This record gives sequence, structure tokens and C-alpha cells, in this order.
Amino acid sequence: MRQSSAILTIDTRGQGLLEVTDRVEIWQRAQGADTGLLTIFCRHTSASLLIQENAAPEVRGDIERYFARLAPESNAYAHDDEGPDDMPAHLRTALTQVQLTIPVMHGDLALGTWQGIYLFEHRRLPHRRQLALHLLGE
Repeated sequence: MRQSSAILTIDTRGQGLLEVTDRVEIWQRAQGADTGLLTIFCRHTSASLLIQENAAPEVRGDIERYFARLAPESNAYAHDDEGPDDMPAHLRTALTQVQLTIPVMHGDLALGTWQGIYLFEHRRLPHRRQLALHLLGE
């Protein structure tokens, strides 16, 4: 059994879902594991991770609008150190996840046909985000 780890740096364009499947797969395949388990961890409190539909762009837009309604920007939050999108970003992260675990089978991520890995940026401005990757496999 071998272990590999790395930090994947992602530059976002601001709020929204950014597909990172290709970047994760390139790293995962380079590790040479035929079977294993990949963990992806987002090192931030105002961005998160999702596995979601990667064929119809309407899905991403619907998800983004849903979270904007669920945790709207408002002056009502006590925590607004970085502006009105600060606390809603934390709430959206709390409602999603910062870690994904994906099996590796026959050298590939065991994602379904229409599944993609997304970094969900919850802040309005572009940010540089880090994803910690850890692969345990053989």
C-alpha cells in the first residue's frame, strides 16, 4: 500500500461552481495506483466541494441560485469582517462539505457517467484556493 499527497491550487473567478475533475484526475493518474481511495480536502471556510452533474450547465446555475436564496447576503449578520458576502459564504460552506472521498478502480476515479468534482466558491471576488489531495492505494 502506498500513499501520495499534494496541494492543488485553484484560482477561482468569483462565486460559482468551478469544475476541477480534470485537474484532480491528472494528478491521481500520475500516482499510478490501480485501486485505492482518494480524499480531497478544501482548506478554506468560504469555499466547499461538491460532486455534481457535469453535463447540463443549468444544474450549476440552479444550485448557485438555490444557495443564494438559502444564505443570502445581508447586513443582518454580526460577522461581516470582509463584507456582506463573508458570513453567507461561511453558511454555504457549512451546508455543503469540505471533503470528498472517491474510490479509485482500475486506475480511474469511480465517478458516475455524469458526475464531476466541483470547487464551490462562495465569495464574490476571485480567490486562490487550495485543495489537499491524499491517495491511499496500490
